[in-house]
Amino acid sequence: MILQRRTQPLRTAKPVMTALCGALVALLMQAAAARAADCPRPGTLGTSRILVVDPAQYPRVGTKSFPQTLPLNDKEVVLTFDDGPAATTAAVLKALRDECTQATFFMVGKGAQQMPAMAKRVAADGHTLGHHTWSHRYLARIGFAAAKEEIDRGIAADNAALAGVPSRTPTAPFFRFPYFESTPELLDYVQSKHYAVFGADFWASDWEPMTPEQQLKLLTGRLEAIRKGILLLHDPRAQTAAMLPAFLRYLREHGYRVVHIVPPGTPGRRAAGSRD
Repeated sequence: MILQRRTQPLRTAKPVMTALCGALVALLMQAAAARAADCPRPGTLGTSRILVVDPAQYPRVGTKSFPQTLPLNDKEVVLTFDDGPAATTAAVLKALRDECTQATFFMVGKGAQQMPAMAKRVAADGHTLGHHTWSHRYLARIGFAAAKEEIDRGIAADNAALAGVPSRTPTAPFFRFPYFESTPELLDYVQSKHYAVFGADFWASDWEPMTPEQQLKLLTGRLEAIRKGILLLHDPRAQTAAMLPAFLRYLREHGYRVVHIVPPGTPGRRAAGSRD
């Protein structure tokens, strides 16, 4: 009888949690729709255009790792964030939302599993979700079988985290190797799944400890030198979340434009904040 009394609440816990999760997703989607209606707003950075990235055409991009990158014009930037979701992702989303602009988040599956509401929030805000393995290991050092499991498990967890979000926000067939560390065999495996492999063209080195002001100075200096490209940042880094509003303002005030990348067949390619 004691065991029956203890286990009885567990029989109702799952339906209750399912209902609560469904209600949360609905609220997030309603809030996102309201925010989208406010974009673009005068005086914001916005999103200059949508770029459809077909993995068949662009299998490997980012000049830090590969010869090819995306076809960007002078002063066009693609914003990407790695390693989330995390508590600081909320501040990153707010900064992007305040400027009516879009980014791509390469999520770690373990984090997405632990914080599905945040993963849903990223999707609900209209950002693109790519993949960054299950637990961010050095894939080239753990053997092909273990690395394959890291890739597949991460993708599955990211997709599962978005359960209940409308189909307009699926995860994209975009993948980034942790530490940009791969092997020819792993590159071939990812591409056999019809995924594009992303490197980057420049970054803020935000894995190094520095103040937001130091990071902004470093990043804008690199931006002025390269003038366009895929930018790598990390949304779990508090210094990046604190720096981001000033960086987005810098882009706006210096004539830079944000390009939002999406996979082929994405419904509603014109995202909130677009300035086509």
